Amino acid sequence: MTCAIRLDDVSVTLPDAAGPVLDHLDLTVEEGDLALVVGRTGTGKSTLLGTLNGLVPHFTGGRLTGTVTVAGRDTRDNRPRDLADVIGVVGQNPLAGFVTDTVEDEIAYGMEQFGISPSIMRKRVEETLDLLDIADLRSRALLDLSGGQQQRVAIASVLAAQPRILVLDEPTSALDPNAAQDVLASITTLVQDVGLTVVLAEHRLERVMHAADTVIWLPGDGSAVQGEPSQVLRVSDVTPPLADLARVMGWPDVPTSVRQARRRVQDAGIRLSTRTAAEPTEAISWPDDPDADVLRLTDLTVSYGGLRAVDSVTLGLQPGTVTALMGRNGAGKSSLMWAVQGATRSSGEVRVRESGPGDESWADPRTVSASRARELVCLVPQSAADLLYLPSVGAECGQADRESRVPDGTTVAILSRLGVELPADRDPHDLSEGQRLALVLAIQLAASPRVILLDEPTRGLDYAMKAKLSGIVAALADPDGAGSGAAVLISTHDVEFAAACTQRTIVMAAGQVVADGTTRTVCTSSPAFSPQMAKVFHPADLLTPAEVAEALADSRQRPGVPTAPAALTAPTAPTAPATVPAVPDEGIGGWSAAPRGSRR
Repeated sequence: MTCAIRLDDVSVTLPDAAGPVLDHLDLTVEEGDLALVVGRTGTGKSTLLGTLNGLVPHFTGGRLTGTVTVAGRDTRDNRPRDLADVIGVVGQNPLAGFVTDTVEDEIAYGMEQFGISPSIMRKRVEETLDLLDIADLRSRALLDLSGGQQQRVAIASVLAAQPRILVLDEPTSALDPNAAQDVLASITTLVQDVGLTVVLAEHRLERVMHAADTVIWLPGDGSAVQGEPSQVLRVSDVTPPLADLARVMGWPDVPTSVRQARRRVQDAGIRLSTRTAAEPTEAISWPDDPDADVLRLTDLTVSYGGLRAVDSVTLGLQPGTVTALMGRNGAGKSSLMWAVQGATRSSGEVRVRESGPGDESWADPRTVSASRARELVCLVPQSAADLLYLPSVGAECGQADRESRVPDGTTVAILSRLGVELPADRDPHDLSEGQRLALVLAIQLAASPRVILLDEPTRGLDYAMKAKLSGIVAALADPDGAGSGAAVLISTHDVEFAAACTQRTIVMAAGQVVADGTTRTVCTSSPAFSPQMAKVFHPADLLTPAEVAEALADSRQRPGVPTAPAALTAPTAPTAPATVPAVPDEGIGGWSAAPRGSRR
């Protein structure tokens, strides 16, 4: 087969770095393959992607040794502009790459640079709008779009130029489950039917690993491991739900789809004794208790011209409860959060209780001083960098301590609890997307507010960091924890995180609340919002691999309940082996991929 991308003995050392981020890599991506790049936050995924079109080192600086060959061209001799006709790149932050004002103009811009005739441009624009299902956005201003809509436009603008190789850095991080599935299906179709080569870095592996031909794992020590997805995910420190399930069940490799996992469970005769998922006839509701509310919204409405983004929403949040806010892109989730925080003009009532239940002293964060509003409500936005304006991490943390009137070092301590250690002299804008988000989260949590609003907080975070974030959120909602029982509202498209972290789920559509109930009931009653464990073990209402392990242990103790064989039921800790086991035959990074024909 023809090689689309080859890295021969490639090492990359970024400016001011103590050592190489990538160290003597030998990797190959065949033409027409979908290569999935995985690794913990900060292990060098974005740097690896940047080498493929010459951004590293031509734009970033630093030192690159070895040879990177893309479509037969050496990136050492070809700058990014010289490779633009064969390779298209969509970065983590779509807004940073836009150069025009409207959706249609942005999609056409790249083709204009190549001198494509207007008639062909018009045809491609229409085809791409339909491919990504954004035709209704064609005349919209880019700045007026939601984060997920901006991401789809960014992908469309690259696809319209029809490159031979497409590089995507977390393309579904801001997309709702249905939109992510549609975008990935479109990309997969281009891989299978057109022969497009795709290199994709993604933290939410459950969305894409079933479509991958090869996986490249960056352990974080500069090396890389490449091979079959089911084998690499078995040993990597990146553990999507199905990888955790494989370790719980003792399977020798990782099923890459719900279908594969479900068949293994059925073939093994595993039947778990647990309550079944909610029936369609059961009501989905969350008990209304106004006397216990810490946040109360009454007829909250947000309008942008003729668009009503939030339409007369009335709801309450209780202290000590973690709530997921879900819904498709453009449903009004972010607008609702900004209105509660007071940064967006809105009508209706927004009230935050001054102290504990029973106290009838309320405050409106839209009308109090900025310092007082910070103690009532804090918001971590989708674009974390918007809140970073000082030249170093240390300066940002020190300023947060002063603004929150807390002891010095409080923000740094919260950052450490998130599992992120950042040099105090590091420029925040040189951090990865996940590191910036963690820094902003720590800054906002320093004030220990009564209500905490997190808008897509898992964007850019790996599974280990999401698990730590889940613990932080639980502590903030715990009456005896650091947050003294705050009400936490999390706008998210990450159904796995919502299943593991929240007790209540609110679903919005067209600016209105269409569902409000327990996370278990809401998520297991919807294919779109259902976590993978619920799909694998349906009709059992299991949400996480940890619940599967508990149910297995419980089933073994119940007389008359069939259990899985011992080899399949012994839960194991989700940790990777200290060393990667050797595989016969010569393969890239110690692995040998199966014959290409076996995956077609």
